[in-house]
Amino acid sequence: MNIAAQILIAVVALLHLYFLALEMFFWDQPLGRKVFNLTPEFAAASKKLAANQGLYNGFLAAGLIWSLILGGREGFHVAIFFLACVIVAGIYGALTVNKRIFFFQALPALVALAVLHIR
Repeated sequence: MNIAAQILIAVVALLHLYFLALEMFFWDQPLGRKVFNLTPEFAAASKKLAANQGLYNGFLAAGLIWSLILGGREGFHVAIFFLACVIVAGIYGALTVNKRIFFFQALPALVALAVLHIR
């Protein structure tokens, strides 16, 4: 993997760790409610669902970090898989929840995937 791809993969992983924190720990707190534009009532009622969603974002981050640790050909293939998962999740979220999700989740992963293929 080239250094630019490694940096972009790390950025995508860090974004997903941020999403994990927002959804698992700050969903019903002022920061989470502000980021996701939630009412206190909705945030309280959906807290467990958000925590589950945050856990999945953590798995995506873990997979991307794993790809960086592996490096080489193995890391390349692991990165492709987890970036593709992020892209699919981002597109689905953009279509079903909010179009902004595409720009914060899918687009960074698409850029990282493109740069990953530059030799």
